[in-house]
Amino acid sequence: MNMRAKPCSVGDNVLRERGQREVFCGLTGIVWLHRKIQDAFFLVVGSRTCAHLIQSAAGVMIFAEPRFATAIMEERDLAGLVDANDELDRIVAQLLARRPDIKLLFLVGSCPSEVIKLDLSRAALRLSQRFSPAVRVLNYSGSGIETTFTQGEDACLASLVPVLPEAGPNSPPSLLIVGALADVVEDQFRRLFAALGISSVSFLPPRRSSELPAVGSNTHYLLAQPFLSETARALEQRGCTRIAAPFPLGSEGTTAWLRAAAAQFAVGEAHFNAVTAPLRERADRAVGRYRAQLSGKRIFLFPDSQIEIPLARFLARELGMDLVEIGTPYLHREHLADELALLPPDVSVSEGQDVERQLDRCRQAAPDLVVCGLGLANPLEAEGFATKWSIELIFTPIQGYEQAGDLAELFARPLVRRARLVA
Repeated sequence: MNMRAKPCSVGDNVLRERGQREVFCGLTGIVWLHRKIQDAFFLVVGSRTCAHLIQSAAGVMIFAEPRFATAIMEERDLAGLVDANDELDRIVAQLLARRPDIKLLFLVGSCPSEVIKLDLSRAALRLSQRFSPAVRVLNYSGSGIETTFTQGEDACLASLVPVLPEAGPNSPPSLLIVGALADVVEDQFRRLFAALGISSVSFLPPRRSSELPAVGSNTHYLLAQPFLSETARALEQRGCTRIAAPFPLGSEGTTAWLRAAAAQFAVGEAHFNAVTAPLRERADRAVGRYRAQLSGKRIFLFPDSQIEIPLARFLARELGMDLVEIGTPYLHREHLADELALLPPDVSVSEGQDVERQLDRCRQAAPDLVVCGLGLANPLEAEGFATKWSIELIFTPIQGYEQAGDLAELFARPLVRRARLVA
């Protein structure tokens, strides 16, 4: 499929929505981040509601010992009757005594801790000094105030950037892949980059805090997720340079993503094609199994995860779906420029959310499939719509050639289920 980007005015014709929102908070990011960084622990400073949210989203059994917990703020904390910092210090000391495997501790802010103005950055500095060098303590905000749930990962990775080792000005050029990827996907990309001849490749976040990559003016980074604007800004402040590319969703997107890195590291086109062609062909066949089911089907994407634009490109160009509307919570025009250029020029894009107005447009359009958050999915199913949970597209490995068919199947499955219910 031809990946040459044509001039497109999508970015100039965006409907900006401001109104009632329907999204999870950034604490949800802990569900996949705690699995990724194997010696890290995420301590949420929040309420029982925060604890229930993460426990429910993670599906953790009662006898499991995950790498996250909640320091629950009681009424006395919120009323200022006790010193919240003393309580936090006590809980952290208790936690680290019980779990000596923890090498990196994140203090994660929430709506309650931010409401009472608990300064977790100062707490992290104080605790890091106390428990150094055995444990490093960092902090970030997972508050749901004016954010969407994938911004939790962005805030977490941005908090890591200042503590990344410094790569000297004479260090060789290196490639940094930014964004939490399933281990199986990371391993696939490592093999691909090695086959292309790009040897100095690291990933943020790493699997262990002892493997934090060194960065500097000779570091080029490639975003694996489109919602990492704060992390990208922090990396550029460290001297890193972004490689512009579409995102690695589907055969087409993965090829363009890899080609952008190959061009930066002077990999010849013939060698690039020799390495990627067999994988492209296999991915195209895997996606092709679902094209007949999805081609011509109309899809409406509500704003939720910030990966809606790359998903829409994949659905339109590789599966032939008709895009009714692409909603996204935030539209970073620079990071998404390559994706926007590949969308149909007349596509409807909305930024932000006014959920009632968007629901009205969705009902009027009567699409075959709706991509939305959990809060909207069940009511829309009750109205007769087939839905796909957008959060599932974050939890599931979908990047790369080997996952292209799985990604297509995720959209075919709700239509199959709906057909069976109607029959």
